[in-house]
Amino acid sequence: MKAKKVTKAVFPVAGMGTRFLPATKSIPKEIMTLVDRPLIQYAIDEARAAGIKEFIFVTSRGKSALEDYFDHAPELENTLRKAGKDELLEILKETNMDSGAIAYLRQNRPMGLGHAVWCARRLIGDEPFAVLLPDDVIAAEKPCLQQMMEAYDQTGGNMVAAMEVPPAKASSYGVLDIAEDMGSIVQAKGMVEKPKPEDAPSNLAVIGRYILSPKVLTNLNKLKQGTGGEIQLTDAIAEETRTGKVYGYRFRGQRYDCGSKAGFLQATVAFGLARPDLREEFGAYLQDMMALQKAAQ
Repeated sequence: MKAKKVTKAVFPVAGMGTRFLPATKSIPKEIMTLVDRPLIQYAIDEARAAGIKEFIFVTSRGKSALEDYFDHAPELENTLRKAGKDELLEILKETNMDSGAIAYLRQNRPMGLGHAVWCARRLIGDEPFAVLLPDDVIAAEKPCLQQMMEAYDQTGGNMVAAMEVPPAKASSYGVLDIAEDMGSIVQAKGMVEKPKPEDAPSNLAVIGRYILSPKVLTNLNKLKQGTGGEIQLTDAIAEETRTGKVYGYRFRGQRYDCGSKAGFLQATVAFGLARPDLREEFGAYLQDMMALQKAAQ
C-alpha cells in the first residue's frame, strides 16, 4: 500500500535564540541571514521542493517579523517595478505566501520540541506531516526532505533524517537504536534522546527533518516531561518503534548547525563559496586571511 501523500509541514520557531544575543533581542533568529536569505527561507524552499502545500509555524512572542517576511510588500514591489529591477522582483516572489497557505499559532510555554509539534495538532488533523527545524540547514543537490519523501513513498510509517556523528557528540542528539541497516534506510527499534556516549545505541543521530504519522500526536498527548524537563518529540516517535514503522534515512548532503555560532559561520563560508557571483572575490579574501594567519604564527 502506497504511503499517503504529505502536504503539511510544521516549522517550530518559538525559541528565543539566546545563543545569538544581542542580535536576537529584536529579531527572530530564523530571520538572521545566511548570505542574503534568512534561515527560514532555506527551510521553506526545501519544503516546497518536497511538495509541501500547507505551512504551519509554531511561534511565540516577538516573532511578528516572521509574519511580515512572508507577506506581500506593495510599496517595495512598486518601487522596484518603477526602477525596472525585475530580477529583484522575482527574488521577492519567492518570499511571498498565498493566502491560506500559511498559518501561525503560539507555543505559550517553552516546553520543548514535542510540545511545539503538539500545539499544531488541530491544523494537522489525521494526516501524515513533515517537521523542519530551520536551525539545520542542509546543502544538497536534491533537497533533503525531497530525498526523504521519495524513500517514504516506499516505507510509509515514520521517517527521520539521520547522520553519523562521533560517539563523543552523541549526547547532543537523539540517537537511533538500529534493528536493520538497509543502506540509505535503516529500521529503528528504539530512539534515545541525548544519551551519554557510553550509553548510545549507535552513532546514527537524528537531525531536524521528520516525516511523521498522526499517531505521533496521540503519543504526545500522553507524554510527560522528559530529558531536560521538556516534552521530547523523540520519545513520541520511539513509541512507534513497537510497530516496526520508524525509519532513519541517511540523506545525501552536508548539514550545518546554524543554531550555533560556529555552525552559522561555517554555513556562511560554504554557501558564500557556492555562489557564482561571490565565489571569486570571497574565495580570494579567505585565501588572503589564511595566508596572514600562517605568516603570524
